[in-house]
Amino acid sequence: MKLLGILGGMSWESSAHLYKLLNQGVAARLGGLHSARLLLHSVDFAEIEALQRGGDWAAAAARLGRAGAGLKAAGAEALLIATNTMHKVADEIEALSGLPLIHIVDATAAALRAAGVRRAGLLATRYTMEQDFYRERMRARHGIELLTPDAAGRAEVHRIIYEELCRGRVLEASRVFFEAQTAALAAAGAEALILGCTEVCLLLDPQRPAALPLFDSTSLHAQAALDWALAAPQSTD
Repeated sequence: MKLLGILGGMSWESSAHLYKLLNQGVAARLGGLHSARLLLHSVDFAEIEALQRGGDWAAAAARLGRAGAGLKAAGAEALLIATNTMHKVADEIEALSGLPLIHIVDATAAALRAAGVRRAGLLATRYTMEQDFYRERMRARHGIELLTPDAAGRAEVHRIIYEELCRGRVLEASRVFFEAQTAALAAAGAEALILGCTEVCLLLDPQRPAALPLFDSTSLHAQAALDWALAAPQSTD
């Protein structure tokens, strides 16, 4: 099993969920007492969020890149950024860390394409919903168009993520709001919904009936990481 490095803490709620998924996945695939080989650098999210809010993405990338380089020095062989939003600077983090990156958009897109989805709704932070980094990778690399809520809907989704889910608050009223946004995206032509923030799965359960099939980016990211970690070494013959 190869050693995986994780940049986490953004928020720790979703990082804890990812840690659980990775260990459950290894146990399911290998059995017995097997668990995941991981190195985790968990940041102080308040510091990263302040950089996000101030638009200083270069400083955020530099901070996470240094953390990734530390994971490499400790023996990590690949890197997960345990947040959708910070994939805005994924290329910079990958270059600074010196580690190959398992990209959350690619993992999510692979599952969407396998299901025949070409038009998906997206619930995520406003950075992910409104900026180009997520949408363009989905479109240019994978041929998938993304739909998002209207401006008021995007603002409320963002507020719920940062003021509730990142703080471990899972409220029924917010679940109802997210379900209504899902129904609206279905009416607008979405064929599936991407849970495009690593905290959204704390509110919308992919096993619960919804207006659209739900694709949980956190779970799909974990599955891609497990495929990498447990892949058989390639023969050099």
